[in-house]
Amino acid sequence: MNRDLTQQSQPVKRARAKKMMLWFGIVSLIMTFAGWTSAYIVSSSREDWLEDYQLPEAFWYSTGIIIVSSLLYWMALRAVRQGRQQAGSLLLGATLLAGVLFIYSQFTGFSQMIDYGYYFTGPTSNITLSYLFLIAAVHIVHVVAGIISLIVVLVNQLRGKYGPGNLLGMELGSTFWHFLDLLWVYLMAFFYFFG
Repeated sequence: MNRDLTQQSQPVKRARAKKMMLWFGIVSLIMTFAGWTSAYIVSSSREDWLEDYQLPEAFWYSTGIIIVSSLLYWMALRAVRQGRQQAGSLLLGATLLAGVLFIYSQFTGFSQMIDYGYYFTGPTSNITLSYLFLIAAVHIVHVVAGIISLIVVLVNQLRGKYGPGNLLGMELGSTFWHFLDLLWVYLMAFFYFFG
């Protein structure tokens, strides 16, 4: 039998509120990136639009890294849910390392773009590549936020805060991380097919 929402306990209400706030944030990010990719499509009718450019190889590596990191986070959550705390901590640490490697590979990708002669601003820049730089950089900012969240989750895990019946913080962090993963995969597919 379902209890009325007003009769739920305070912890249940707080958990629901936190999950709802996370989803509001995710939806707003989806709208933001949808706006930028829509602007990219609309701008593609400009005369100075670059029709054919090469995505940096490092971006493809970073795509693999972030997919692996998402899998590691999922495995960490699963381990803690099963009461395997040490495995959960190790997997969270591996997820953190993969997140840092993702950011490193993104900056390597920016360097490769500059080596190709693509610049964000200046007389040799192009609006097409400025969009690519901007969208990738804003995604990096959100991955940094995800890494901060992951560090908090890892510290809480090492302090023994999480267990089979208490996973809210880890679940919230995992949901955000998986969203960032899917967002990057979408962006790579977008730039590959619309580039």
